[in-house]
Amino acid sequence: MVQLTTDPDLPASHLYMEAQIFTMDSKHLLLHRAATAHGGNRRDPNHQYFRCDIEDGCSLHPIAEELGAWAPSVSPDGTTVYYFVEQTKLGSGTLTLKRVNLDGTDRRTLLALDGPVPGTSLRPSRFYPLSTISSDGKRLAISCFLGDGKRPEPTWGLLVFDLEAPSVGLAIQGPTWCNMHPQFSRSTNADERRDILIQENHGNEADPAGRVTKLAGGNGADIHVIRDDGKDFRTMPWGRDGTEYCQGHQCWRGRTAWGITSTSTRLPDRRETQLIEGHSLPDKGHLGRNTPGGRRNDLSRAFTRPHFSHFATDIAGKRLVTDAGPFDQGGRIFVADLGEPGRDEASNFTYLLNPRSSCQKTAHIHPFLSPDGRMAFFNSDESGILQAYMIRGLETV
Repeated sequence: MVQLTTDPDLPASHLYMEAQIFTMDSKHLLLHRAATAHGGNRRDPNHQYFRCDIEDGCSLHPIAEELGAWAPSVSPDGTTVYYFVEQTKLGSGTLTLKRVNLDGTDRRTLLALDGPVPGTSLRPSRFYPLSTISSDGKRLAISCFLGDGKRPEPTWGLLVFDLEAPSVGLAIQGPTWCNMHPQFSRSTNADERRDILIQENHGNEADPAGRVTKLAGGNGADIHVIRDDGKDFRTMPWGRDGTEYCQGHQCWRGRTAWGITSTSTRLPDRRETQLIEGHSLPDKGHLGRNTPGGRRNDLSRAFTRPHFSHFATDIAGKRLVTDAGPFDQGGRIFVADLGEPGRDEASNFTYLLNPRSSCQKTAHIHPFLSPDGRMAFFNSDESGILQAYMIRGLETV
């Protein structure tokens, strides 16, 4: 195991496990400095993003140092970092889209949005801390708040940027999209690569300034897929049946069209948190698991009392890393093999370590894999300060 960040005076974290911050050769990733596991204070002068060169002793090199730098994504070919400089407030300010070569050269501004989203009267603010990039490197998406602090019903939306002829449009908006977790498909198929996985929170509560006080209760959360132009709205067959509830963590299974989510299943005699994969299908009214024709598969069915939470796969969709309870004892990290999508359970679960994290909201373990599946990464505040760690040698596990 290698500790990647060591600064004793600053909190530090790798990016959230959904973030597209790795080069496909698994040699470089971006690390988040002066941040929690869910983001950070972009107004903090210490808040920065670094390139980590794994084959150079995991050395760190500044890649985005501007005040307000936010939500980077690495291009699929590994040559470029796209990121935002976020200087917005409710009803004002500017969001700037930038790009820079992975080696730090040729930094350019692609677009500055200092007014309403084109075609609307809505100005964005409160941007999600992660962006997501399409597998062909042509589009970038990020979610945001679209209220002005005055409208009684808050509204959020998903912005999609065209990176070839820089422009931006609004793909979806509404009062239930406060925690969207947008994730472009990793598929290289011409149609599938335009799909974006998004989370909806029915029944969320927020004030006119976009401060969320409640994400969702009971059957509130469900997961959907849309095209990056906002068309072809679909549902993932998870949750909303009175027994199974989406925890709010989901990802694509590598480059496949299958997704994986973690669920809370509430039974009369016990509660479980399972890993369920599913395939999208036409929406029939936000029915979740009860959507007619749903295809799903319980990856964790070998466990009598599964207790999984955060997870991610390699780019091939053949390996999975996950954290698991008991979280009041520091948590556990496992790696497992994935078989045939939609059919096989996850197998060869191998315990890696106890990260000894407090597992509080600002210190979730959030494990993820390098694209080649040979390395796992996670957060832990076992030292008293949140730091980023790497586990090598998974090819022998």
